[in-house]
Amino acid sequence: MWKFIKKLIFILVIANILFIIFGIFFNPPITLTQLGGLIKYGKLQRDYISYDEMGTNVKKAVIASEDQNFFNHNGFDFKQIEKAMKKNDKKGKVVRGGSTISMQTAKNVFLWQGRSWFRKGLEAIYTFIIEKIWGKKVILERYLNSIEMGQGVFGVEAASQYYFGKPAKDLTKSEAAWIAAVLPNPKKYDPKHPSAYLNKKHNWILRQMNHITLK
Repeated sequence: MWKFIKKLIFILVIANILFIIFGIFFNPPITLTQLGGLIKYGKLQRDYISYDEMGTNVKKAVIASEDQNFFNHNGFDFKQIEKAMKKNDKKGKVVRGGSTISMQTAKNVFLWQGRSWFRKGLEAIYTFIIEKIWGKKVILERYLNSIEMGQGVFGVEAASQYYFGKPAKDLTKSEAAWIAAVLPNPKKYDPKHPSAYLNKKHNWILRQMNHITLK
C-alpha cells in the first residue's frame, strides 16, 4: 500500500511539473471552472488569443479592477490582503478579496473554486511557482484567456465577442471597463443590463485605467 501511495505521489508531482512547463507555451486545454460552466450552462464559449492580440484597453481595465500592483508584487500583495482581512472581520463576512491576478491564475488554471484552507494553501504554492517560472506576461495572458466573464463565457476574447460583437483588441476604453466591471462575479453582473453598482464600478475603473502602465 505504501509503495502505491509513493508511486501515486511521484506521478502527481511529475504531472504537475509537466503541466507547469506546458503552461509556459500553451493555454490550458480546459480548466475545472470551465468544465463546471459547461455542465451548468451547457456551453463553453472561449477563444484563446495571444497577449498581443488582446490589445491594450482590456489589459489595463482588468488590472485596474483586480490588481493595480500586479507588475510590482511577487504574486502576493500583502497590503491588500491585510486590508481585505480587516474589512471582512469588521463586516463579519467575506466582502472583499485580497487575491492578486497571479493568485487567481493559479486557482483558475490548476485548481477549483472554493474557500477551504487546503485549496488556499495549494493556491499559494502554485502562485509562487508560476511567478518564478512563467513571469508576468505569461501569467496575465493565461489569466485573461481563462477567467470566467459570463455564464459559460471564458476569457476576454469570448467576452468581447459576446457583449460587443468585436475582437478584444478593438475594444474602446469604456467597453473594456464594462468587461472588467463584471469581475469577480460574472454570473451575477451583466454589462448589457448594468445595475447602479455596476455603473459606479465602471466609472471607477475608467478613472483608474489612467494610472495603469503596461510593462
